[in-house]
Amino acid sequence: MSKVIIGIAGEIACGKDTVGKYLAEKHGALSLRFSQPLRDILDRMSLDQNRENMARLSLHLRKGFGEDIFSKIMLAEAKKSDKDLVIVDGVRRSFDIVHMETEPDFYFVYVEASPETRYERLTKRRQNTDDASKTLAQFEKDALLESETQIRDLKERADFVVNNDGTLEELQKQIDDIVVKIRKE
Repeated sequence: MSKVIIGIAGEIACGKDTVGKYLAEKHGALSLRFSQPLRDILDRMSLDQNRENMARLSLHLRKGFGEDIFSKIMLAEAKKSDKDLVIVDGVRRSFDIVHMETEPDFYFVYVEASPETRYERLTKRRQNTDDASKTLAQFEKDALLESETQIRDLKERADFVVNNDGTLEELQKQIDDIVVKIRKE
């Protein structure tokens, strides 16, 4: 089997990281994140890694280097890997997968969870500098950022849709089922 690339999309705090980590731990996948180049640049600039800064930086990079810049970066990273399963986490817009979609073994997974579940997870996980103190109103405002508004539209393009309102075990079962289907093809 050739290299399998799985793109993962979903709204803020739906469980994309959990899916990626599980695939890495259980199935030996390399996990790449769309946000990592942004986090690296913000670190170099000594700026906070908050959602607003990442959205602003992403917008400027895409304007300067093309809407598909992150798709190019992620595909290049995936191809460099010696792993036969690569996860690309954090797809936000159609341009993010435009180059990966041309790969014969690319699959696209959309993770969904209710807004209540996502808000609760966000305030507990503290992935960004402002997550712990975020109010529900701020969470709802973040959902309107340019970087977030196109995510829901991606569900229609998904090869697989995973519901993450249940238990961790239920999520893992859905992921294992997807891996079995992919490996059979």
